[in-house]
Amino acid sequence: MSELKLSDAINTTCPWSGDPIKEDSLTLYKGAVVGFCNPGCRDKFEKATNHFEAALARVAPVGI
Repeated sequence: MSELKLSDAINTTCPWSGDPIKEDSLTLYKGAVVGFCNPGCRDKFEKATNHFEAALARVAPVGI
């Protein structure tokens, strides 16, 4: 995977804290670079979205 860049982030503030995002706290979500204020917030987001998407996959057939 290519290096994620702060300039590619779709947001400027962390969705969890509201603080400015940082270069070491970026993730890729559904093709978009999303930034967070620290790796802990990024990891919390990844865990939450993975949990949610796994739950959806159990109840919704693929393609719906």
